Amino acid sequence: MLPVSTDSSTPVNSRIPTAGECDFGAWMLNWLVQAWERSMSGLSFVWLEITGKCQLECVHCYADSGPQGAHGTMATEDWVAVIGQVAALGARMVQFIGGEPTLHGALPDLVGHALGRGLEVEVFSNLVHVSEPLWEVFSQPRMRLATSYYADQADQHESITKRRGSYTRTKTNIIEAVRRSIPLRVGLIDLADGQRVEHARAELAALGVTEFGVDRLRQVGRGVRDLQPDVAQLCGHCARGKIAIATNGDVWPCVFSRWMPVGNVRHQSLAEIVIGPAMSDAEQQISAGVKRNPGSDPARPGCDPLCCPSTMCDPQCSPSCSPSCRPANNCRPTGNCAPNY
Repeated sequence: MLPVSTDSSTPVNSRIPTAGECDFGAWMLNWLVQAWERSMSGLSFVWLEITGKCQLECVHCYADSGPQGAHGTMATEDWVAVIGQVAALGARMVQFIGGEPTLHGALPDLVGHALGRGLEVEVFSNLVHVSEPLWEVFSQPRMRLATSYYADQADQHESITKRRGSYTRTKTNIIEAVRRSIPLRVGLIDLADGQRVEHARAELAALGVTEFGVDRLRQVGRGVRDLQPDVAQLCGHCARGKIAIATNGDVWPCVFSRWMPVGNVRHQSLAEIVIGPAMSDAEQQISAGVKRNPGSDPARPGCDPLCCPSTMCDPQCSPSCSPSCRPANNCRPTGNCAPNY
């Protein structure tokens, strides 16, 4: 067998050997091992979309979630198995999303399993309702919360969420998260002229939120206005160290590229999907499409889940592509001090 490099930065040896060097089966095994090494070092962040059910019906929700949504065909044991594979592949963080992930009864157990496997965890919630047991879950080390916010006035906020009372509920639970010193990010999504985004930013700062960002509408799901979902809605960094897994087990390059499934974890291992040709083709298609898009901004930072808290990718009551590396002054000695974000 050809020697296998232990340096994950070494390119996979793509030269097919001659008969005198080794047989093709040995070469193929070596190629797969090196590809596995690359995937081990490359996957860093995974969205886990555990439900399509949500109390809200946000007008721009890319997942088209709402009260009629469901948990899908992925059973709790399926998610447990996926989390194990995510950890084995070397990822650092998972983000539980929906829909509204707090409506899934297994969320505490799934969070506990992810933490137990050494992963950092973020739950992206609308924060409309948080029970006391869930506050205890969210207060654990290596846990974060994220939410979306639209305006500093109830009528404007709720014209987007389509639920009366959602502004006050979300604001109240933002205050509670800050009080408990739970690391919290807030995504502000600018949907239209006249939306009080800057006023909302000022209100969040006054509430003690230190980590937030602003993103534009992305025309996916209910966010579609005058365009159909395509790569123009993406940042161009999809599939680079990140994937999303849907309620039916489909794997996407990111949560916004929902029309581009690259595999299904109910039928394939995650490793097979990550190093598979469909994922490679999707990454190339997205990269080429973004470069061709005349409206794309080459200076716009990518949706890097590792270290860009100011570049939010949040077109709904949504997840963000950008948990930050460090708490932004919200790591307090009396609360949840988690210095490795």
